[in-house]
Amino acid sequence: MTPLTDSATAAQAEEPKQTGASRRLFGLLLPFKGRLVVVGLLAVVTIGLSLIGPILLGRATDLVVAGLVSRTLPAGTSEEQALTQLRERGEDTLANVISTVDVVPGQGVDFSRLGQLLLLILAVYLIGSLSMYFQGRIDTKIVQDAIFALRERIDAKLTRLPVSYFDRNPRGEVLSRVSNDVDNLQRTMQLSIGQMLTSVTSVLGVLAIMLVISVELAVLVLVCVPLALALAAWMSKRAMPKFGEQWRSTGALSAHVEEMYSGHALVTSFGRQEQAAREFAEHNENTYRSSFGAQAISGLIEPGIRFITDLNYVLVAVAGALRVASGTVSIGEVQAFIQYSGMFSRPIIDVAGFSGQVQSGIASARRVFELLDEPEEPPAPATPEIVPPVRGHVEFSHVSFRYTPEKPLIEDLCLTAKPGQLVAIVGPTGAGKTTLGNLLLRFHEVKGGRILVDGTDITRLTREDLRSAIGLVPQDTWLFEGTIAENIAYGRPAATRAEVVEAARAMCVDRFVRSLPDGYDTVLDEEHGGLSAGERQLIALARAFLARPAVLLLDEATSSIDTRTEALVQRAMTSLRAGRTSFVIAHRLSTIRDADLIVVMDAGAVVERGTHEELLAAQGFYAGLCAT
Repeated sequence: MTPLTDSATAAQAEEPKQTGASRRLFGLLLPFKGRLVVVGLLAVVTIGLSLIGPILLGRATDLVVAGLVSRTLPAGTSEEQALTQLRERGEDTLANVISTVDVVPGQGVDFSRLGQLLLLILAVYLIGSLSMYFQGRIDTKIVQDAIFALRERIDAKLTRLPVSYFDRNPRGEVLSRVSNDVDNLQRTMQLSIGQMLTSVTSVLGVLAIMLVISVELAVLVLVCVPLALALAAWMSKRAMPKFGEQWRSTGALSAHVEEMYSGHALVTSFGRQEQAAREFAEHNENTYRSSFGAQAISGLIEPGIRFITDLNYVLVAVAGALRVASGTVSIGEVQAFIQYSGMFSRPIIDVAGFSGQVQSGIASARRVFELLDEPEEPPAPATPEIVPPVRGHVEFSHVSFRYTPEKPLIEDLCLTAKPGQLVAIVGPTGAGKTTLGNLLLRFHEVKGGRILVDGTDITRLTREDLRSAIGLVPQDTWLFEGTIAENIAYGRPAATRAEVVEAARAMCVDRFVRSLPDGYDTVLDEEHGGLSAGERQLIALARAFLARPAVLLLDEATSSIDTRTEALVQRAMTSLRAGRTSFVIAHRLSTIRDADLIVVMDAGAVVERGTHEELLAAQGFYAGLCAT
């Protein structure tokens, strides 16, 4: 298949998507119909006044020409007598020109009337400029409000997306859609809304006046329209797939940069800077090629249309001069017509000029709408169960789950945790330990069986009620930009400073926070204020405990804590565990010896369960893990 055929095929595949994205893009403006009507009326006023200008200038030109010519004619004669004398002398062309204007022989230029015309022209252009200003101001308000509402929709959508979406898509790609594509969409809407209304109004108004002045010259101008539209359509169809590719490659580049920046220390420590640079160069090259291809094709539209309109402009000027010589129209009318010809061509050229931006915006709109169309988490039940104070009785009843249909992960798993019980979940990598916690939090939905909290199926609860009863401390510690106190109180914003300090002391956070210059008011930035990985995990533990959940879910929560701190945390966790059911997912088996129940998982199934002593005595899978 040739490159040309490939391009045509891609264009055909993109066309339905482009149409759908364009229609939905206009749908963003429907809530602002009233303001759009005002913008349309102001556009009519602006264009109407701009159309009056050339007519008045043409009359002013005719007035000056008539005055200058009248000086060459003998005073006291009539215009008819003067024309007869000129024709008798063989000056037919000059007679034809004079016949198109009102001449009073010997009078000269009527400066009083000319001044009145110029003041009227000034008023027309001034009012037109004010109308254009208010039109642009309202345009901007419409676009900003529409994009504001769109960003709110995206933010709400992100909160409803399942965790699996973020597992499938790199963070940089998601950020590119939310940031780069929305910004590009805003630029496109800002450029196109007012311009489209003004262009359509201008073309229709100018065409009507040109037909009034001269039908023949107007038809000559219209010859360029089909050619210009055909050229624009042909180029746009080939540029559209390139713009889609441009924003996809931009998203991939953003994802790579975000990944390399987040893992900069690891990349450096393993000496993989050259490989990272090569991958960046590859992504950069793809972005460059797609962007260059898109802009190169769309960039041909404007000069191509300008060439057609310039040729048309020459034809109008020549034909107009011939008609002046024949006495059919006046010099002022031809001057006005030439201005109108430029005004007729300008919107076409302008639209062609920003057609690349429009296509780029439609490509970005499609990516944004793809995000908004992603399947969401299953909705909450219409009549959710009323949640009494959760005691912490958790039961996995014949639970099955798989990330992909062809690869089972958890099959027919049964597990019960009693209130206040410490349940440790151990097993090799890929056994399904973290997945079990994700199912409890409903980050993923079970494919079979049920999970019950205090005897209630968790699907009968709202996710907010369920998750408010569970405190999660993940392996990858997440702290946001803010003070240490704000981070600890994240799960319970109404907590007092005394409660924050109490939780910090219980989790051994207070001892190192007191050594910081600003204490609990120390602001954590992207580098986490120089805190070690272990100190960040302790803050995350304090945050979970301050939230006072009925169920604690600790996913390798002590993996970055040194041995001495681990012993302190274990004692603190023992006292704070009272009245709470705790699930501890651990690789370091030394941290779960005191667990009330140890569940050993392998290949998604529970292969052993019991206390530390019971499992060691059984000399089974758990004993093998302890021995390694």
